[in-house]
Amino acid sequence: MTEALEAKSRDAKEQHYTLRLYIAGLTPRSQEALRTVTTICEERLAGRYDLEVIDIYQHPVLAKDEQIIAVPTLIKKLPLPLRKMIGNMAAIDKVLVGLDLRNT
Repeated sequence: MTEALEAKSRDAKEQHYTLRLYIAGLTPRSQEALRTVTTICEERLAGRYDLEVIDIYQHPVLAKDEQIIAVPTLIKKLPLPLRKMIGNMAAIDKVLVGLDLRNT
C-alpha cells in the first residue's frame, strides 16, 4: 500500500496543469486573484503549468463560451477532473484544495 501511495505522489508531481483565470479588468480582486494563482503556480508547479488569463471585458465571448457568471473564476482543465473556483482567491489554502495541490 505504501508503494502505491508513493507512486501516486510521484505521478502527481509530474503532471502538467492547464489553468484559466477569468478576471474583470484591473480591479483589486482581479489583481489579488492573479497574484495568488501566479504565486501558487510558481511555487508548486514550476515548469509544469500553462496559465491563461482572460479579461472578460476584453474577451466577453470567451467568458460566455465557458459560462462564466462571476469573476474571478479559476478553471483547472488538466489534469482531470475539471474544477472551477469562483470568487475570492485570497485564501491560498482554499485555492490549493480547489486545485488538488495540498500535498505537492
